[in-house]
Amino acid sequence: MNNPFDWTTGYASQRSPVFARNIVATSHPLGAQAGLRMLQAGGNAVDAAIAAAAMMTIVEPCSNGLGSDAFCILWDGRQLHGLNASGTAPAAWTPEYFKKKYGPDAATPPKRGWDSATVPGAVAGWMALHTRFGKLPFADLLAPAIDIARRGYGVPVIVQHKWTAAASLPELTQQPGFAEAFLPRGRQPAVGERFVFEPAARALELIAGTKGEAFYRGEIAAAIAAHARAHGGAMTEADLAGYEPQWVGTISTRYRGHELHEIPPNGQGIAALIALGILEHFELGALPVDGVLSQHLQIEAMKLAFADVHRHVGDARTMTLTPAQMLDPQYLKRRAATIDLRRAQDFGPGHGPQGGTIYLTAADASGMMVSFIQSNYMGFGSGVVVPGYGISLQNRGHGFTLDGSRANVVGPGKRPFHTIIPAFLMRPGPPTSPTAPSPPEGVSPSGQATSGTTAQPVMSFGVMGGDMQPQGHLQTLVRMLDYHQQPQAACDAPRWRVNTGVVNAETGFDAEAAAGLRALGHRVEPFADSYQDYGAGQFIWRLGDPQVEGYAAASDPRRDGQAAAF
Repeated sequence: MNNPFDWTTGYASQRSPVFARNIVATSHPLGAQAGLRMLQAGGNAVDAAIAAAAMMTIVEPCSNGLGSDAFCILWDGRQLHGLNASGTAPAAWTPEYFKKKYGPDAATPPKRGWDSATVPGAVAGWMALHTRFGKLPFADLLAPAIDIARRGYGVPVIVQHKWTAAASLPELTQQPGFAEAFLPRGRQPAVGERFVFEPAARALELIAGTKGEAFYRGEIAAAIAAHARAHGGAMTEADLAGYEPQWVGTISTRYRGHELHEIPPNGQGIAALIALGILEHFELGALPVDGVLSQHLQIEAMKLAFADVHRHVGDARTMTLTPAQMLDPQYLKRRAATIDLRRAQDFGPGHGPQGGTIYLTAADASGMMVSFIQSNYMGFGSGVVVPGYGISLQNRGHGFTLDGSRANVVGPGKRPFHTIIPAFLMRPGPPTSPTAPSPPEGVSPSGQATSGTTAQPVMSFGVMGGDMQPQGHLQTLVRMLDYHQQPQAACDAPRWRVNTGVVNAETGFDAEAAAGLRALGHRVEPFADSYQDYGAGQFIWRLGDPQVEGYAAASDPRRDGQAAAF
């Protein structure tokens, strides 16, 4: 390979927002361009999102793959929809299964290997989206990813950085199939070096030709189950065949004249809603945008939210508290009153009894907007790769607990607590007459029918990065709605991260603000790895009539991506 450059050298640069009537924003340019090709061919934003998602499994394998999970929120031009395509536990998984295998002191399923992987949901999610909303033939959507998987591509700088970090972990590299798939020539690829993923091309062709059936009830399913049996895993063909994604609607909270919508649990989107519901009781806009008190209030609100979420959130079917109870305005007002403006605190839950991810968003001139997230978790996920098909399996099972008193305790067919959360911002209109649509859409997780409104879409967005995701939603929305920073500026700004008793501050975070936070009792510690720990977002803001004013889009400089448009 002709490589005359030092790819680590560079200077700080500033991205500008992108304006157009059709936009796809992803963390890799080839993903954005695959989606744009679908829009140019007459497809819609859902077609674009699926094409981009398929491409991302090839060009950012350190974050997602064909064995990923996914979630989606989309505006179809008339109403908002939420899709949960997170995986379920194999039928054999119980606390006893893991304690017998890993010892009585085991607290969670393992971090890597077959016993960390739930049934993958992403491919089923693609199919559910296409069946309900797609315009182009499904096979057309996967064609760009198949082509690149077979021809190869030059590995970009930030993807290669994470690939290198993974290659140093025996817990990954010793998993069955990992080295053969991701350490060609016995090592990770160098920056700019061509990487070919022929097994994934084969799998994508089978998925395209069978509209996903091969993955769950055909050739690929048989290969996944056989690989599990050969390496001590519990996943069976019956587990795969029984999997279905769920249309779940959204949950929301009001903030500064807008509504933030998130997917209901088992995801952690409710953490962003709780934190913003608390901050609604403070006039942040009257404080300096990067000042001590504004940052203090946001951090304390986030800590309060995590205290509740980590105690109570799991598979919605087994939670003892409903999202409606956790988002009750009077409850959030009481939680806001516990914040002390003069000092940092450690909070417990108020009620009684982590990342490797890609996020993308697409919008078209008809008004359709898609917020989509797909992830393996912890970089390369379980580390397990099914030979011959390039199926890199997530490790979301590690998100379960073995503590029977928690809502998130492992069990057959359950979905674990999930970190990945797409988001959507709406501007509510006046209420119309109450409606009682058929579940699951239009019905809140508490089972109460929602009232109709003339709400209008404002922004599809997301921020990748484990438990940084709700924190990223919070920080970017505060910048846009309280301080009127444009999406790219809100995306570019240095971030903080609440991290088990510590507040990490990104390089460039205001030094005086950091000193002021320490004076309030926060343990502020710098951490320089932006890619790993401060998230990365994609944003599309609707400017008006999509066919006239169009959209403004932003893509996070912490990744290799772009917003591509026409």
